[in-house]
Amino acid sequence: MKQPRAWQRMLSGRRLDLLDPTPLDVEIEDIAHGLAFVARWNGQTRGDWPYSVAEHSLLVEGIFARANPGIGARWQLAALLHDAPEYVIGDMISPVKSAIGAAYGEMDARLAAAVHLRFGLPAALPAAVKKAVKAADRLSAWLEAVQIAGFSEAEANRLFGRPGDGQLAGLVIRLRPPAEVRAEFTARHQALLAAMTGR
Repeated sequence: MKQPRAWQRMLSGRRLDLLDPTPLDVEIEDIAHGLAFVARWNGQTRGDWPYSVAEHSLLVEGIFARANPGIGARWQLAALLHDAPEYVIGDMISPVKSAIGAAYGEMDARLAAAVHLRFGLPAALPAAVKKAVKAADRLSAWLEAVQIAGFSEAEANRLFGRPGDGQLAGLVIRLRPPAEVRAEFTARHQALLAAMTGR
């Protein structure tokens, strides 16, 4: 019996199998482009541009680095790429992920492993790194919820946890055209890879 098509043609020319992804078919240009055009919060944010997963990823990496001074570039890269699978499977709000169940999480994990291996990270991140990235992700969600997604601080505190004093000081959500965010995401990726390899 013929298997249904499970691959997507990427702009790089790669053919990425979503059910059995290989690192050889992962390109940063595809990730940056896809994430720059995927809207967080199902597009329900204030402003003239959607708030993209690429912009969110840059914010999470910045919060992660601020919270973990001296952390290596490889783990900063892991923070930048924490939502990379969404370049092909999209971003879903947590209630939808819960309703879909384990299948979404399994696909996300396979794609994340392929992305990690492609860029010199372990397929599965160390538990401490994963926890620290998740903490930065929750802080980002709080900031996004309050600044652009219409949540009150009390509601955001209930859903995402109240940030500690100074954790988000000076951070402001920026909404920019996708091409600009894509370029910054790609440049940040290149800078972190260079720091990892000493080039």
